[in-house]
Formats: sequence, C-alpha cells, structure tokens
Amino acid sequence: MNKQSQINLGYLLMAMVSIFLLQQWMISSMSETRTLSFSQFEQYLKDGRISDVVIGDQYLTGKLKDSGERLKVVMAARVDPEIARYLDKYGVSYGRVVESHLLENIISWIAPTLIFIGIWLFFVRRMAEKHGIGGGSLISIGKSRAKVYVEKDTGVTFDRVAGVDEAKTELQEVVEFLKNPARWERLGARIPKGVLLVGAPGTGKTLLAKAVAGEAKAPFFSISGSEFVEMFVGVGAARVRDLFEKARNHAPAIIFIDELDALGRSRAASAPMGGHDEREQTLNQLLVEMDGFDPTSGLIILAATNRPEILDPALLRAGRFDRQVVVDKPDKSGREAILKVHMRHVKLAAEVDAEQIAALTTGFSGADLENLVNEAALLATRENADAITLSHFTRAIERIVAGLEKNRIISDEERRVVAGHEMGHALVAMALPDSDPVHKVSIVPRGIGALGYTIQRPSEEHYLLKREELEHRITVLLGGRAAEKLLFGHLSTGASDDLAKATDIARDMVMRYGMSEALGFVVYDERNPGFLGKPAETLSPGGSRFSEATAQAIDAEVKNIIHRQFDQAIGILESNRELLERCASALLAQETLDEAQLQTLAADMKRAD
Repeated sequence: MNKQSQINLGYLLMAMVSIFLLQQWMISSMSETRTLSFSQFEQYLKDGRISDVVIGDQYLTGKLKDSGERLKVVMAARVDPEIARYLDKYGVSYGRVVESHLLENIISWIAPTLIFIGIWLFFVRRMAEKHGIGGGSLISIGKSRAKVYVEKDTGVTFDRVAGVDEAKTELQEVVEFLKNPARWERLGARIPKGVLLVGAPGTGKTLLAKAVAGEAKAPFFSISGSEFVEMFVGVGAARVRDLFEKARNHAPAIIFIDELDALGRSRAASAPMGGHDEREQTLNQLLVEMDGFDPTSGLIILAATNRPEILDPALLRAGRFDRQVVVDKPDKSGREAILKVHMRHVKLAAEVDAEQIAALTTGFSGADLENLVNEAALLATRENADAITLSHFTRAIERIVAGLEKNRIISDEERRVVAGHEMGHALVAMALPDSDPVHKVSIVPRGIGALGYTIQRPSEEHYLLKREELEHRITVLLGGRAAEKLLFGHLSTGASDDLAKATDIARDMVMRYGMSEALGFVVYDERNPGFLGKPAETLSPGGSRFSEATAQAIDAEVKNIIHRQFDQAIGILESNRELLERCASALLAQETLDEAQLQTLAADMKRAD
C-alpha cells in the first residue's frame, strides 16, 4: 500500500468515527425523556403523578402532572394485554401509537454526513486557494491565472525605458505591427510570432514588455512560467489553452510569459529520469498553441528569460520564438539615461551629476541603478538633509558594493594588518598601467566578514581583456597578501577571497582562453558557459575529456601564474616600502582614503620613481 492510499484510508476511518460520535451526541441531546424502571413507574401511578400514558411497541411513555416532564419505561417486545386494565384501575387515560424512527434516523445519520461533507469541501476550497486556483474552486483549476492589463493599466511607454536603445528599436516593429498590420502585409511580410527577451536579471525585460503593450494600446496578458505548472496532472496544459483562447478573444493582444525557463526547460535534460511529466505536457501544449494561431490575427507572444541556454530547441526554432532580443546591461551613456529617469522623482542638490555617478556604477543593471537612487534618498532622509548630494550617492554605492558598515570591535594589531593589506591592493593597482583606477580604500568593516575594502572603478567600458590585463588583475588581488608578508612577516586568512578570485582568473586563462604557452591554444574547460557567462552543464558527463597528465599540467601552470604575479606584487611593494608604510599609517589614522587623497599618494609614488 502506497503512502497516498494510507492517507486516504486514514481520512476514511476518521470520518466514520466522527459520524458515529456525532450521531450519539445528537441522539442524546434530542432525547428529553427520563428512563424509569417499571416499579418506579408503577409507584408514580399509585401516587397519582402521571397524567397520561402512551403505549408503544417497546416503551411506555408518560407525563408528570406537576412538571410536564416525560418519562419512559422500557417494555418487552410484546406488551401484556392486561396492562390496559391495570391502568384503568388508577383512572389514567392512555392510548396506543406505532412508533416511527424515520426522523430520528435521518437526523442521526444524514445530518452528520452532510456536516462532514461541508467540512471536507471547506478544506478542499482552502487547498485550492492555497495553490492559486481561481475562485478557490476545483472547477476553475484549469483556468488561466494571467493578469490582464488594458492600455491604461500598464502605465508604461518607451519614454520610461532607458539604456536599452537597441532592444527598443527591435520591439518598435512589434508595436507598429499591432497598430498598423496592413503596412506589413502589403508586401507579404510576416511579423515574428514570438519575441524572446534575453538578458541578465534587472535589465528591464518585463518593463520593456509592458512598454510594448502601452505603446500599442493593446490588452496585455502577463503570467509567469512557474504559474502554469501545478501538482495536478494536466492543469498546466489546460491553463495554456485557456490563456490563448482569452487572448484570441481580445486580439490584437500581447501574451507575456516571464521566466520562460521555468516552463520551457529542455526536455532532453529530464529524459534519463523518464518524460511525460506535468511540465513536459505543459510545454508541449505551448508549442502546439504557438503553431496553431494565425500570425495575421494580431496576437504577439513575448517571453523573458536569463537562461536561454537551457530552453528547449523546439521553442527557439523559426515560427515560434524566432526573434531573440538581447537586453544587456547598460553602458555608461545608458546608465546615465537610466539615472536621469529615476532622478526625476527625487530632490537633488545642484552638484549632483548623473554622468559622474554613471562612471562610478560600471556593471550596474537598471534595477541596481533604481535601487541606488532609492538608497541615496534614504541616506539623505536619515540625515534630515534638504536634498540628495553626491556624497549620498557615493555612500549608497559603497553600501551596495561592499555591504552595510559594521560596528565590530577589532584589536589594534588586526587593524594594522587590515590597513597594510588594503594599501597593498591600492599601491599595486596604482603602479600597474592597465589597472582600473582606485576610487576608495577603507578599513571600516562592511558586509559579512569584510574587515576592509578597496574599490576600483574602470574609466571606460571593457569588452575584451588582454593577457597582460588579466595578469595585472591577479597581481592587484595578490597585493594584499604581498603587503602582509612584507610588513609583518606572516600570512593571515584575510586574503582568502582574493586568492579564490585570482585562482579563478588564472584557471580561466589556462583552460578557457588558451593563454598558456605550455598548454597551447586549446580549451580544456569542461563546462558549457551559459549566456551570462555562468556554467550551464558539463559537456562530457561520462568523464574528463583530457588526460590525467594534462590535468597535472593545468594545475602546474595555474600555480606558476599565481606565483609569478605574486612575485611581481612583492617587487612593486618592496620598491615603495616607505610609501607603503606611510600610506598604511595614514589609512589607520583616517580609516578611509578617498580618490583625491589617493591621487596625492600616486603623485608621491611617481616622484619616488
């Protein structure tokens, strides 16, 4: 017997016991008569306390004269005919009835059953509401849960979307098709059935989809991919059918499926464990619906994902999601435009320059920039400032990048080690020509376990990195460990995160970028890099595709790169040891050195050279 059967049997037993107990309670509560022995009843007759008697098949029932209380006497199956003459002797009126227990049986059996069914339906309704079934009814379990927005509900147009100009241009064609389909049909052109928005989290994919609906003035059906799949088999497929039926009735319309990877994961990935599960049935129904509708009907499907590499190939073929629009992180000009959009709603000081803040936020997405403006506004409000200044934005960036400041009690010895460590990073970065400029150095604890931090901000966007630039990044990461060894003659655990990052860069140089002379221009990385640079899955599940000797050579080459760059960091700091000690003392006294102070130190370094 499986677990589900055991649960159902337990419910059945509980229901039967509940009905029996409820029946007994109802019978006892309905009965208002007092049961007597025949001798007690006879004594009441002799005392003249009985007013009338009813003779039944099994009972004698009488009523007391003084209180009106009814009394019951249990009789044999056959009543003695002499009982009537016996009652006449006392001058008591009596009669005979045929007892019917139909009403009592109905109340004692059917009523508890109805109550139990009502309780059962209540819990079923609660379960349906918990799983998001519309109306809390199992009848509506297959209904689509898409949120429908009309033109005035989206409230978003392309004016509110900034930093993704290429994606806006691509989607403008979709808007024009929904507004004027005849223009595209004139020469026989066909608008793509599906448009897939691909990009990192927070880049504005959902906002772009809403902007398309707002610009086209069309109904907008929004639903997440995870909302299709439920615990009940067949629910997802039914919801897909219902969604497309509703959209056809409101055409021209837009269907937007957010997080498509939750629904459209490749079916080959689950093949070894067996297919035809609920998610696969839902995906199959989506593929059928996308093949079934007429592209001239004015129905457009938009979807968003940040993991396109795991989507089923059938979704990406021509005729379905045949256009992919990349929504990438914004560059400097894009970040500036996004900041201006969000800065409209806050009060800024005259000194605040969106371009200057954009230069400090390399790698930030649109959502990160929105959060940055909000964090700066919170800091200004907390200080009762009249407006948001550049200092508020700078501190908000530090909070987002490095974490919240912590009031940790650190010993003087540890503070000296942290100051030397952080200045080791800063001085090595300022000495190397291809390194990003150092923006700030601090020994104020932040985040989880960070006793200090050094912030570097690139002066321009980097899309390609040379071997020398990667080696310099490793050198800067190892500058803290080198300063500890040079100043204090010992090593600490503070460089653990630096070592991990340096090792990852060195291993990628050897295994992914072919930058090792010993191993040649060969890729040894077994991971299949995803769209966003994240590893998706192993290319060779059956085992490594290179020999053990090659693995040893890779480890040796990674070690050589790390040691070579560490020696370079030691050499830079040894030649500027006096400056290192002076800067570490200044950092220890002030706790934070900003960009202007660091530029003064860099000038001292150049004069020393």
